[in-house]
Amino acid sequence: MLKLALCEDNPEQRLAMQEILRSYASQRPELTIQFFIFDSGYKLLAAEEDEKFDLFVLDVVMPEISGIELGVKLRELGSSGIIIYLTISPEYALDSYSTRAFQYLMKPVQPAHFSSVLDQAIAELNSCRTASLTIKTHDGWQLARLDHIIYAELADRAIRYHLSDGRRLDSLTIRTPFQTEIAGLLADSRFALCGATLLVNLYYVIAVEKTALRLDSGEQLPLARSFASKVRQRWNDYWLNSIKKNI
Repeated sequence: MLKLALCEDNPEQRLAMQEILRSYASQRPELTIQFFIFDSGYKLLAAEEDEKFDLFVLDVVMPEISGIELGVKLRELGSSGIIIYLTISPEYALDSYSTRAFQYLMKPVQPAHFSSVLDQAIAELNSCRTASLTIKTHDGWQLARLDHIIYAELADRAIRYHLSDGRRLDSLTIRTPFQTEIAGLLADSRFALCGATLLVNLYYVIAVEKTALRLDSGEQLPLARSFASKVRQRWNDYWLNSIKKNI
């Protein structure tokens, strides 16, 4: 089951998008999609606390709260859902960077192109859901999705994984160097070392400062000087290339 939230304040455009979404779902019977329709960003935010949507289709220009501001608030709530923006102007494209948007589409939306974007978004969502790491802890083996790992650090000769749901998982005592233990994560473009014993998921980083990384939760992680240049480049590549690809 996929939960998709559409937020569009214009009644005519909202109905048009509903028809496009219904047509998309009817052409893909293998998917089970539940649609939630909102005319206000604040109504969507209230519903997100209970529903935890997988996909968001958001108008950018809305009177009460813009789509960009809405995206920022969704990230502050801890949502990792995929965001697709709809707008009549390209001037907000770079602003969508702060919300980690998947795609930025110009209105009027072309049904065929929109369907293609949704296919890509759902494929990425499924890929994120299946990519996981098994961690051996004192309580037995634990499974953690890679997209839920915010950062990992060496703590008392074990690796402590900080997850997006607030949990912390501590591995058993490691017998090999930290970087050897997390080599599998480093092979994923989302992850980067920001110190000899600290690994971060770039998806959650909103700013690379001189001596720290700022996460979307407000937390800051120390950034070792010798790692700063490489982390900044990897973060830029990860996000800027994504934006160029999806505008």
